[in-house]
Amino acid sequence: MESPGARRKSLGSSSAEEVILRWDSSASEEARDKMIFQSDRSEIDRYLLAVDEIQLSLSSVSIDGSEGTGRCGAGNKAESTMQIAMARLEDEFRNILVSHSSPLDSDLLSESSTHSSVDAEGFLDEEPGSARSVHADLDLTAELAAQSITRSNFSVGSSSSLSSRSSYSIREIDLFPSEAICDLRSIAERMITCGYMRECVQVYGSARKSSIESSLRKLGVEKLSIGDIQRLEWDQLETKIRKWIRAARSCIRVLFSSEKRLCEQIFYGIGTSIEDMCFMETVKAAAIQLFNFAEAISISRRSPEKLFKILDLHDALLDLMGDIDAVFSYKAAETIRVQAAEILSRLGEAARGILSEFENAVLREPSQVPVPGGTIHPLTRYVMNYISLISDYKTTLGELIVSRPNTGSRYSGDPTTPDMEEFGEFEGKSPLELHLVWIIVILQFNLEGKSKHYKDDALAYLFMMNNVHYIVQKVKGSLDLREMIGDDYLRKLTGKFRQAATSYQRATWVRVLYCLRDEGLHVSGGFSSGVSKSVLRERFKAFNAMFEEVHRTQAIWLIPDEQLREELRISMSDKLIPAYRSFLGRFRNHIESGKHPENYIKYSVEDLENAVLDFFEGCPVSQHLRRRSH
Repeated sequence: MESPGARRKSLGSSSAEEVILRWDSSASEEARDKMIFQSDRSEIDRYLLAVDEIQLSLSSVSIDGSEGTGRCGAGNKAESTMQIAMARLEDEFRNILVSHSSPLDSDLLSESSTHSSVDAEGFLDEEPGSARSVHADLDLTAELAAQSITRSNFSVGSSSSLSSRSSYSIREIDLFPSEAICDLRSIAERMITCGYMRECVQVYGSARKSSIESSLRKLGVEKLSIGDIQRLEWDQLETKIRKWIRAARSCIRVLFSSEKRLCEQIFYGIGTSIEDMCFMETVKAAAIQLFNFAEAISISRRSPEKLFKILDLHDALLDLMGDIDAVFSYKAAETIRVQAAEILSRLGEAARGILSEFENAVLREPSQVPVPGGTIHPLTRYVMNYISLISDYKTTLGELIVSRPNTGSRYSGDPTTPDMEEFGEFEGKSPLELHLVWIIVILQFNLEGKSKHYKDDALAYLFMMNNVHYIVQKVKGSLDLREMIGDDYLRKLTGKFRQAATSYQRATWVRVLYCLRDEGLHVSGGFSSGVSKSVLRERFKAFNAMFEEVHRTQAIWLIPDEQLREELRISMSDKLIPAYRSFLGRFRNHIESGKHPENYIKYSVEDLENAVLDFFEGCPVSQHLRRRSH
């Protein structure tokens, strides 16, 4: 490409003016209807040469010391002719840009990425009653720098990238054919040399903005103010965040990077930082529109259900930071780089704040109505699903959570908050791991308070057994969570639910088994004749009544975990059945030898074994036990 100063052949000053005036659209209808750069190549070259001739003559006048009244320093006919030429070239520049400016195809805009973020949607509701019913109770109230641009051996339309990026993710697309780029560069070179840089930048930005805006619409990036975004319901924002992440990757890595490449192809070397200005004139509004969404999320009201989408947004933006620095490497684009970095910082702060508020919500969750049957509380399901998902984000949160939870001395002596002096046992654990342990501690503390609302102590113990067992199973079910909680604390939790099971059995069966004791049955005299039949009858009657009441009541209690339910039944049977078999074997003759033995020995050992199978099913049973025919 020759510069305006290079001359293949002189047209002569009068001939140059004639060429310019022939294409004066203000004076000729034919000139208005046709475009020079849609003519044959010889006419294009002739016009450009004419512009060069006029520019040379103006420069000569200026060098000779003549008074200048125009931009190029000449207040004569040549200056007037040059203004006509510049107006024409501005129209030609705009026409070429508009004719080749169209939104990119969706396939070209798609930015494939191996980055995969966990989607929290649906996870918290994986079990009935796990999240939505608790929301109200919870008051769900590596840096990449732009490399130097290769300037040597510049060739318009080269298939190789003009920029050597350190980011492997950027995928630049040739937006214009090489011939159009050559023409645009030829026009821009002359406009800028003649002092029409501002007009050139404005025309370029105006023409390319519409194409960028159309591509944004294809990507689903809406024109929403920060206020508009903050007024949307969270369910709507969750969907928009997923769309934004995909759109941001395409915008930064494909759309904006390709636009920067086009600016470099057209403007590099023509004027000082001209490509910088044209690039920012084109994409600044689009970039602000894109980042306004993430900024609105970063400063929105915090609530626990937002954490995982905010982390998705944080991870996506962090993944893009190197690309943002590369694409917006110009000094004029510093505000975009700064905005992205500030949003990333605020998203991290939001995540820390949400975790703290979640802990407080778990501790203070106020529901006091006991769950029927002592089953797993919705709070337990919600919290454990929540921290299981936290463990899936352990890499990100491990970098963001840098301080230990506020426990122990802060709450010392406060009966409404657990003390956590045992945190001394967790030396070496990361702050995030300590936060997870703390959440489990305050969850148990809250559950213990809820267990006090049961009037039956045995049911309160069963409730705690169910819930702590669920906590243990959720920890065991996630390799990441188990690693973060640690086997030592897991063993403590296991011991707690087993202790609750033991306490349940004592509260229930000590009274029942007490009916089968020998004490008080014997009177003085031989063994066979020394049994008080009246006392024995009362013992059988008391046992029958107590067992029937326990059976009726505890059949509607619920242990949802099948294995735990079976283990507790076996443990019950191991205590009940041998004691009843022994008592029946030793004393049934005394009852059967009297009147109406069936009123006292109502059940066989097999009857009791069958009755145990009714326990903890969560279903009412008939008034009387199922009896085997005798």
